Amino acid sequence: MAQSRYNPAHFNLPYPITMKTTAFFTREHFAPYFDRRALTMLFLGFAAGLPGQLIFATLGLWLQEAGIERKMVTMFSWAGLGYSFKFVWSPLVDTLVLPYLTKSLGRRRSWLLASQIMMATSVCVMAFTDPSHSAASLTTMALAAVCLGFSSATQDIAIDAYRIESAPNDIALQSIISSTYVMGYRFGMILTGAGSLKLADWLGSTQQNYQYGAWQTTYIVMAIIIAACTLGTLWAKEPPVAAEQQNRFPTRDNVRLVLMFILSVLGLVFAYRFLGDVLPAGNKKAPLFTFLMESTRLMGSLAVAALVGWVSVQVGVVRKEVALKTWVEPVTDFFHRYGKRALLLLALIGLYRISDVVAGVISNVFYAELGFSKDDIANAVKTFGVIMSIMGGLLGGLLAQRFAVMKMMMLGAILAAASNLLFIVLANSGKDFAIFYFAVGIDNLAGGLASSIFIAFLSSLTNIRFSAVQYALFSSMMTLLPKVLGGYSGAIVDGIGYSGFFGFTAALGVPILGLIWWAEQALFRKS
Repeated sequence: MAQSRYNPAHFNLPYPITMKTTAFFTREHFAPYFDRRALTMLFLGFAAGLPGQLIFATLGLWLQEAGIERKMVTMFSWAGLGYSFKFVWSPLVDTLVLPYLTKSLGRRRSWLLASQIMMATSVCVMAFTDPSHSAASLTTMALAAVCLGFSSATQDIAIDAYRIESAPNDIALQSIISSTYVMGYRFGMILTGAGSLKLADWLGSTQQNYQYGAWQTTYIVMAIIIAACTLGTLWAKEPPVAAEQQNRFPTRDNVRLVLMFILSVLGLVFAYRFLGDVLPAGNKKAPLFTFLMESTRLMGSLAVAALVGWVSVQVGVVRKEVALKTWVEPVTDFFHRYGKRALLLLALIGLYRISDVVAGVISNVFYAELGFSKDDIANAVKTFGVIMSIMGGLLGGLLAQRFAVMKMMMLGAILAAASNLLFIVLANSGKDFAIFYFAVGIDNLAGGLASSIFIAFLSSLTNIRFSAVQYALFSSMMTLLPKVLGGYSGAIVDGIGYSGFFGFTAALGVPILGLIWWAEQALFRKS
């Protein structure tokens, strides 16, 4: 086993980074994929991959068929902002005991079960809501989608902590279980992506002939599939690290923590609406200005939420010691370990996936407007594309064992940005199946590889003492700005067209290459 030329001391990791330097891939590179922990993450990844399509792409097609205007359809992607704000309530997942569930299932599995029940319920509400019926129905659909995003993000918090605690201090195994997580995630996307589109199409709903009953049945089936995931949660084993850690605070402090969280969320919502009225409106012909204004709006809202939390501590809603250990200590630990490099890492985390996340919000609408049917999209994007993504995840896990992680992150960033250029070719070619499949295949292969590498990278930055909180912070930052900009993708397309839009998303990935190089110098090179 040869030592990597990178110095792990510069990465502040509690374990060495090693890799094979002889044969390219050997049998022992594949053996860890059959480790019980890797197989467990395959299942949990499947559970995590189910709800996303029901909020974003699949829901977008439903709304489009129901006659909802494109600008409103893409704004529904904001229902998934819970994924980007999950760091706010992730400390509660680490701290709070769920009555009956925590005692019988353990710290991680209890939250998994509770979030999965909430997810299934949210999808049922969506199933029994026809968005074309009235403005009130559309509002109900939006609220159910927000609830689904919140509960799905909570499940992600528990799954991420479960993964990190299943293989502490083992970056090699982390790269493997990260790739099996991505594989399982993509399998879940096939069911709620291609499966839902094919089912809705088979039941008779089309662009020309919208049938609410077809979509209702489709979402009921998806709710049943999500509910079935609770069986796997009951089968999984609680990670030893999570099982050893006990609740730190008495019940009274936990109740006060929840109250403080609710007050902070209310402050965030109020500030977000207020700043939306005060700040200059975005211009669809100036997407960067729109992006800046919306980012300012979000940052200001978060600042207000933090202020509400600080005031809550000052007036005695929560004891200062409890607040510090719950919300502040996990963050200060990260800055203590990385110092000035922490800001560079946070910038890299927040921007690494911006190209493909922004482009993905409007992708299904783009395909539909080119003339591809739901069945075409299901076959190319939700089946072939997901299979290519799974292959990318597998390849990423193997490459992470063989090559330096930052080199692989550079490769993932280049492929993710460059693949957007293929959609410019598709936009100019029209309904061309060969180009369609080629663009989708390369895009998903690149996305799967980048995802598995990036997850392993984020896991290596996480302190096992604060696994849920720190990883939630990282993954929230990873999607926050891209999803905000993605919500304006419809307006951007209206202003500059699809070719300009995909050129814009490709250009967004160029500065990321500089960030990766800079981070590599700061983390691994001796000064």
